[in-house]
Amino acid sequence: MTITELTDKIINEGYRITRENLDKELLLHADLEEMLDCAGKLQKRYCGNLVDFCSIINGRSGRCSENCKYCAQAACNHTGIDEYDFLPKEKIFAAAKANQDAGVNRFAIVTAGRALKGKDFDKAIEAYKEMHEKLDIKLCASMGFIDADQFRRLKEAGVTSYHHNIETSRRNFPNICTTHTFEDKIRTIKIAQEAGLCVCSGGIIGMGEDWDDRFDMALTLAELGIESIPINALMPIKGTPLQDMPQISAEDVARTFAIFRFINPTANIRMAAGRGILPESGATVMGRGASASITGNMLTTAGAATITSDMQMLKKLGLTNKEEEAVFPKELVEEYKASLKK
Repeated sequence: MTITELTDKIINEGYRITRENLDKELLLHADLEEMLDCAGKLQKRYCGNLVDFCSIINGRSGRCSENCKYCAQAACNHTGIDEYDFLPKEKIFAAAKANQDAGVNRFAIVTAGRALKGKDFDKAIEAYKEMHEKLDIKLCASMGFIDADQFRRLKEAGVTSYHHNIETSRRNFPNICTTHTFEDKIRTIKIAQEAGLCVCSGGIIGMGEDWDDRFDMALTLAELGIESIPINALMPIKGTPLQDMPQISAEDVARTFAIFRFINPTANIRMAAGRGILPESGATVMGRGASASITGNMLTTAGAATITSDMQMLKKLGLTNKEEEAVFPKELVEEYKASLKK
């Protein structure tokens, strides 16, 4: 089977790649440009020309108890980042409004630590309630290993999506973190889904994993039914155990985006940290595998593109992040309209 034949089979026959029928050789050795073009066909079929932009604010920084080797915010890593308690509601609201006014689709509060609890979680709920009442931007959260009641409160406060990366493959996970497990991650994702939230979950490539690990991550996300998959390329941070990790190549990043699109054809595949490794801050994969992106700054580093430059990129590529301008294949229009009413 060629990569074009595989694409046609996915579109015309509803074929899906599983662990049992995975053709690693085809996905690893197909011509990269042809593969990206085919990923673009899949994206057009399932996502139309609509791109989803999200932005984040670091709601509580540093002093994290977990020992993730890539993370600047882990207390065991000495990176010199700013450390602060949960931000005032006014600062969070102002950031959300600024992003909404700039045209961003969704906004997330992200907090350091194993889980946001107690008074800090109460503060987050109050911030979400005010944003939900006064703004139109969609609201997301990333607050670690919270419980079912907390997910219920988030949803009632207006949050529609929860971010919780699996980070890497099940096999490789203990090489990256030992203070929590891969199963802890899966359990939290399922609790969020049971609460009725969309789950945003992906991981980081370039942490010393091999292609089998990347395939496993993509397949695990497909099996979980993840709707939004952020792909980060490691940007080694001084003071972390991965500070000397060689940078992954642009070609491998691009192929990863294409592979994830083939394995998760209907999901939003989201550019995240490390976009700058790709030419034109990711324009070479946007619309050719990637159908979403984080825009603006990341948690502890500056983003590779601004909101303004990202909007210009969409216009250049003939894409849009405005739902009213979106064009879908005719057979998906009614399905899409119905989804907006949910």
